[in-house]
Amino acid sequence: MAQKTGNKVVVIGTGAVGVSYAYAVLNQGICDELVLIDLNVKRAFAEACDLSHGVFNGPTPVKVKQGTYEDCADADIICICAGVPQKPGETRLQLIDNNLSVFNSVVGEVMKTGFDGIFLLASNPVDVLSYATFKFSGLPKHRVIGSGTVLDTARLCYFLSEEFNVAPQSIDAYMIGEHGDSVLAAWSSAYVAGTSVKEYFDVMPNGKERMEQIRHDVMRAAYSIIEGKGATYYGIGMGLARITKAILFNQNCVLPVSALLEGEYGENDVYTGVPAVINRNGIARIIEKPLDADEKQKFADSANILRSYQEKVHAYLNK
Repeated sequence: MAQKTGNKVVVIGTGAVGVSYAYAVLNQGICDELVLIDLNVKRAFAEACDLSHGVFNGPTPVKVKQGTYEDCADADIICICAGVPQKPGETRLQLIDNNLSVFNSVVGEVMKTGFDGIFLLASNPVDVLSYATFKFSGLPKHRVIGSGTVLDTARLCYFLSEEFNVAPQSIDAYMIGEHGDSVLAAWSSAYVAGTSVKEYFDVMPNGKERMEQIRHDVMRAAYSIIEGKGATYYGIGMGLARITKAILFNQNCVLPVSALLEGEYGENDVYTGVPAVINRNGIARIIEKPLDADEKQKFADSANILRSYQEKVHAYLNK
């Protein structure tokens, strides 16, 4: 195997999400070497060739290739996008059983190479599969990161940008909890240019109903997209690229990812979406946003749902 030079990212799974992520990473010049792995070798080779032909018009001369698990040994980040996709009408949590066996195989093959970098997970249900990867790999918690609510938060900021007529980047708000049906908006700590979003809605006629409608629209966004075109991939691809950039460029920025809670927000032994400081080491620390009593209860309920599904991981490990 040739000696690695610069930052190396390996993408496992060249479906729509994996390729969208690779495309975003390539377009932003985030890494120096980009490797695509898939059981369908011809597909991975074709995608690598297609991406390579775009390097000329990209910001940096990224080396792109189709690879094998041997390429994982010296990778800085391995992004797993493999797994059974979500079908119309299916919840993310219903995907667990099939994807646990997929992840056990993939993570096992990666760890055989001596990989000692950071896992970035995108496959659903991402919170439970992040927990599974943490257990399967034996890596420390700060180096197993799920995409969490990075996409939910992007959707929330988009809807709020429409409400306030400002750019989404000017919104300081987070979706937290499960990347799924129990996700919640942390309204009590949401601001636009120093203005409290909650206070804005509190004085509005039917403001509470409007807040819940926005949360519902964020939560249901994936379902409507899947119904229309079969899958969501551009938004999550860009979200994964943002996390990757924060890691490789050591940015110490706060992003809403799936992380293992050990006392934070009053929860233990659960992977769920929370704001966290991301740098070259992975998750540097979790940021505990202030929540009101209702938000605390909803977050606890969401964590309990995820913990109940994490039992499937324990059962899988013990069988």
